[in-house]
Amino acid sequence: MRFRGIINTIAKLAKTCILRLTVCKLYFILSDKVANGGASMWCELSQGNFFDEFQMEGVAAEHNEIYLEFVPENLWRAFKTAQSAKAVKIKLTNKHCPCLRVAVELPSLSSSSRIVTHDIPVGVIPRRMWNDFREPSVPDFDVSIYLPVLKTMKSVVERMKNLSNFIVIEANLSGEMNLKIETDLVSVTTHFKDLGNPPWASEDGYQSSAQGRDVESMAEACIDIKKLQQLLAGQQVNPTKALCNIVHKRIVHFILLHEEVSLQYFIPAIA
Repeated sequence: MRFRGIINTIAKLAKTCILRLTVCKLYFILSDKVANGGASMWCELSQGNFFDEFQMEGVAAEHNEIYLEFVPENLWRAFKTAQSAKAVKIKLTNKHCPCLRVAVELPSLSSSSRIVTHDIPVGVIPRRMWNDFREPSVPDFDVSIYLPVLKTMKSVVERMKNLSNFIVIEANLSGEMNLKIETDLVSVTTHFKDLGNPPWASEDGYQSSAQGRDVESMAEACIDIKKLQQLLAGQQVNPTKALCNIVHKRIVHFILLHEEVSLQYFIPAIA
């Protein structure tokens, strides 16, 4: 899993997002207010898996963090020039305004190296606003289920997108999940079986509405199909585990886990 692939995934999910830098980790955060129908995202990666050198200094010793707002598409464009790079350096600078400078060292036929630099404008988030970007908690779900192969799910959703703007995801505790579209003209359902359900309660002592629930009973949520398609289309993460938590008629929470990165994505239900 390389850094470019993660930036590509983030660029497909968010027009603007927050980059939170700490000594050990980087976080990409999108916190559209779910209450207003916006999706939200929390992507976490350890810097040690991606950078040979990593130095940062926050605002103060006890608040050793930096929060930046930026356009992921701009960072992705800078990284596109780095496909055959010998080295890439990212640095926070303050030229005429705060910028993330991406310096790409390209192979050269002569002894001198060619360096291409991109300056990406960023907004520095003041400390009083940091609490707006804290890690979201796992919702009190009714059903948690492993997702089918994401490529298969993506092709199903892409076909369904031509029929409706909304899709119903429903699942139960018997490893069954359905993707449904219902309009005045057409009703289409794709069934997935034997997906398995994550053992949340036994692993982390996590209590949820799922406990004591009838295993055949479906929890469902109707969501914006474009938001689901964006998540599946941007999948450069190739997760080792992918699961989905459904809060009946309220929210769908996706978790994609990889050794080097974890991505959470929340899509609110549409009434």
